[in-house]
Amino acid sequence: MKSIKRIAVFMTMLFMLTSVFTACSKSNNDTQSSDNTTAGTTDNTTTDSTTTDSTTTDSTTTDTTATDGTTTDTSADLSGTVTMAGSTSMEKIANAAAEAFMGKYPNVTVTAEFTGSGAGIESVTNGTVNIGNSSRNLTDAEKAGGLVENIIAIDGIAIVVDTKNTVANLTKDQLAQIYKGEVTNWKDLGGSDQPIVVIGRESGSGTRDAFEELVGVKDACKYSNEINSTGGVMAKVASTPGSIGYVSLDVVDDTVNEVSVDSIQPTEENIISRTYLLSRPFVMATKGEISAQSETVQAFFAYLQSTEGKDLIKSVGLFLPN
Repeated sequence: MKSIKRIAVFMTMLFMLTSVFTACSKSNNDTQSSDNTTAGTTDNTTTDSTTTDSTTTDSTTTDTTATDGTTTDTSADLSGTVTMAGSTSMEKIANAAAEAFMGKYPNVTVTAEFTGSGAGIESVTNGTVNIGNSSRNLTDAEKAGGLVENIIAIDGIAIVVDTKNTVANLTKDQLAQIYKGEVTNWKDLGGSDQPIVVIGRESGSGTRDAFEELVGVKDACKYSNEINSTGGVMAKVASTPGSIGYVSLDVVDDTVNEVSVDSIQPTEENIISRTYLLSRPFVMATKGEISAQSETVQAFFAYLQSTEGKDLIKSVGLFLPN
């Protein structure tokens, strides 16, 4: 009987120990599970944080790119108009500059009318255009009236005759005699026996003013024909036997013969140095200094003074001022 009691006590103690051991094991498992859950949460948090940082960085990069794009594409910001009027001799450079500038700044409109230097100066004086194109220097009176002489290029005035004319050189005095009507036949100048047809520009032309002043025949010329454009003079001389005319050097082609003056050819070196008699400036006159003009007009002049603008001037046969 005593043995049975001992066995019962032993079994009871064994059951109690087993319960305690099971409880401890469960507690350890719960703790480990909790740790794993915490670690997982931490890892996820880290991953989320990294993702957030990555997103933030991408957003910043996009913003920077947008900002850089706006800064680089400054041409889109310039808008407005530039209006010009004046010299027909400046038609080639005015049109080329307008086209190039509008190509660079799509929101800008540049217009040019070719009405003659005198009319262009009058227009800019009256404020109807931003720029008055003149193929001669401004007079003291025009400057006193508030105009500023902005010389953008130097041009040579070429003396041209029809292609059958054999006279290749004339002196300044001979030119003066021809245009004043004192010499009327080419035979007196070493040419064939043929009447001289004197072609010139209309009153108010910058080319005419410059030619007459340089040759010393101001208001003393006896013209057979007065033509209102450079191209018109070229066409008239090319089609009229015995004719003589003066045009901007950059328009001369093989439809006419070019005549030297005092045995000096109108080369770049001779024109810039003024060794060649018939050299004159191309002026873009403004009412007041360039710095007082609109932002768009200032940008137009800045373009002409840039490397690209200077290359454009040279590409149309003109020369850069010293």
